[in-house]
Amino acid sequence: MDKKDRLKIAIGTEAFPPTIDGISTVAKCYADIINERLGEAVIVTPKNPNQEDYKYKYKIYRYKSLFTFGEGYPVGWPFKREFSEDIINMGFDVLHSHCPIATSYFYRRVNRIKRIPQILTYHTKYEYDFDSRIPGYPLRHRAYGFLLNNIKSADEVWVTSSGTAQSLRKVGYEGDYIIMPNGCDLPACDFSDDDRDIIRRKHSIPAGIPILIFVGRMMWYKNIKLIADACARLKLMGRDFRLLMVGAGPDENAIKKYFKKAGIADIAVFTGQILDRGELQLYYSAADLLVFPSVFDTNGLVVREAASSATAALLVEGTCAAEGIIDGKTGFLCSENAESVAAGILQALRNPQLLCEVGKNARSDIYISWEEAVNKAYERYGAVIDDFYTKGKDKQPYKY
Repeated sequence: MDKKDRLKIAIGTEAFPPTIDGISTVAKCYADIINERLGEAVIVTPKNPNQEDYKYKYKIYRYKSLFTFGEGYPVGWPFKREFSEDIINMGFDVLHSHCPIATSYFYRRVNRIKRIPQILTYHTKYEYDFDSRIPGYPLRHRAYGFLLNNIKSADEVWVTSSGTAQSLRKVGYEGDYIIMPNGCDLPACDFSDDDRDIIRRKHSIPAGIPILIFVGRMMWYKNIKLIADACARLKLMGRDFRLLMVGAGPDENAIKKYFKKAGIADIAVFTGQILDRGELQLYYSAADLLVFPSVFDTNGLVVREAASSATAALLVEGTCAAEGIIDGKTGFLCSENAESVAAGILQALRNPQLLCEVGKNARSDIYISWEEAVNKAYERYGAVIDDFYTKGKDKQPYKY
């Protein structure tokens, strides 16, 4: 492929703003940067009753959704042939799916009519949801088979971390993959004490009181119980601090009840979801430490987001979120239990100078901008296209 060529990419995602999660943020960043600097990107996503697509300068193609659930997640229905023909008529060079469920199946239906190079980025450990939400072995077996065929249908599979590849293997995928890390849409910058004090004043946090922060969906599988239990231990030890819980989710009410039961409701602040990215970065900058013991996340965007403000993170050793983190240099590592999380927090807060140095190291060593990440992905699009047509895949029978 001539590098001067402007590619047209279909960025497929199950969720897009106003529904906010890690994958919708990834899809938006890809579309923003490709359209601004590289080529043309179109978002392909199910209809959402709250959609505000007029806010975007680029095209958003919405296909039928059956209903929404949770925090506004639409369930896509891509079965109508007209939808596939719409995609074909747009003349895409690459179909890039960010979800191996409805989006990837939609792209399979497109390829049954006309072959177009297809990439899948596998972001999430879907086996967690399948095993916890799908009752009975027969249904789970069929769901895993559907998921696996959607993954195998891609001409190239990308993962966001080495740990994500382990999830691929667990669902039965035995093919090749490449690691394509996500970036961060928050700029790497310094904040003044006056900037950080905005958050302290907003939540009536006195000067000198350490601030811990968690950012993410309010769901138990993020290991939020460990945070609560660790903070309860620290409070019993006489430590004074505040915990900012940033985000929303289906388990939020249950989590608040548990915090009250654990005796830490008075030191915890539930902010709800913060959509303004500038405001969110102020929260990161005001915090002394991001506490993120999730073993579920496959990349941990929030770790890089915190690093953009030179805020260090406490992570569970061996998890995807902790990949590339050196304990005591670019972050802090702990084990997956409340005692270890509490000890990690205590170690970090007892040494403010080290905490500051680790935060700055995180910003310089693990932070990656979305510009850098998308440029790398865009170059890879060209390689996938070249391989697709060199091998004559466009003329071969499609088996998915």
